[in-house]
Amino acid sequence: MNNRLRELRTMRGWSQADLGEQLDVSRQTVNAVETGKYDPSLPLAFKIARLFDLPIEAIFIPGE
Repeated sequence: MNNRLRELRTMRGWSQADLGEQLDVSRQTVNAVETGKYDPSLPLAFKIARLFDLPIEAIFIPGE
């Protein structure tokens, strides 16, 4: 699954560690989501969407 997480994070000037702290996950988890190595759980996806005040569909794009 593709996502805009890195773009949204850098627009706010946050490091991966900063974002992880706000989401209660590790920096490694943020990196894995950003690089597409890990698809977040539904609760984590909702948490990310709320943090950026965007719908989930504006952040996560299903792959083909």
